This record gives sequence, structure tokens and C-alpha cells, in this order.
Amino acid sequence: MKKPYPVKLISVLLITFGLASGCAATDSKSSGSSTDATKAIEAADDAIAKAKANDWIWRDTEKFLDQAKEAAASGDYAKATQLADKAKFQAEMAASQHKEETTNLRYKLFF
Repeated sequence: MKKPYPVKLISVLLITFGLASGCAATDSKSSGSSTDATKAIEAADDAIAKAKANDWIWRDTEKFLDQAKEAAASGDYAKATQLADKAKFQAEMAASQHKEETTNLRYKLFF
């Protein structure tokens, strides 16, 4: 059954407005707390230390941590938390990658 043109148009408009309202920007300085940012930065520091112990750290991980510390110093705790979480995630993935690369040799895939 074919939908009439107005129904399609209304559906597209509703989806468009729904996505636009869901993706609206918020003021990042108004949300977040210094405690959350401090905890996130400490967790990222720990994860980075573990990744560096294996000498297997990704290129931008420490940059994100530095940016998180700068954001926390300027009072933008939400941004600091977000960047610290990103640094932690990258450090954890680097450690996981190191484990994968050292335990599962690639030549085993071909033989």
C-alpha cells in the first residue's frame, strides 16, 4: 500500500525535528562537578600508567588527559570529565591491544 505524500512529509518532518532536538547542544560549564572530574582524571592517569608500563600507548591518549586537566583548571568540569573518560578508554584499549598482539600471533591465522 502506498502512503500518500502528506503522510510521508509529516513523517520526515517529525523525524528531523526529533533528531534536531535530541542533538541540541547544552552548556557544558553548567553541568558536572569538580569531584567527578577529579575522579575521572585520576582513573585516566591510572589507566595510562598501566598502558605505559607495557610501552604500548596510543598517540593522542596523553593529549586528551592534558586537555582534561586544563579544562578542570578552567572550571569546565563536564568537558574535563568527558576528555578524561576518553583518555581512560584509549588507554584501556591500548592495553587490550597489547595483550591481543602479544598472545595471539598473526601467523597463527594462516596456518
